[in-house]
Amino acid sequence: MNLEMFKGIAYRVVATFLATGLGVVGAGTIAGVGLVKSIWMAGIGGVATVVEGLSRAYLKDGSLDQSEINAVFNKVDGGEE
Repeated sequence: MNLEMFKGIAYRVVATFLATGLGVVGAGTIAGVGLVKSIWMAGIGGVATVVEGLSRAYLKDGSLDQSEINAVFNKVDGGEE
């Protein structure tokens, strides 16, 4: 994995944290969970899903290509595989 690919994955992981974390602000408030706690829990869940998907893709053949990376992030974002 080259540096550009690593940086791309890192930025997308941060974006995943923000997208999944901020998406539950209303739900956490309604359920009585604190704002920061609900964002943190949802963000970690999204990141864990990405890390698991990337790990499973790597285990298949010992490498990650751009299509595998995109498939993992699309799955988390609700897009097509």
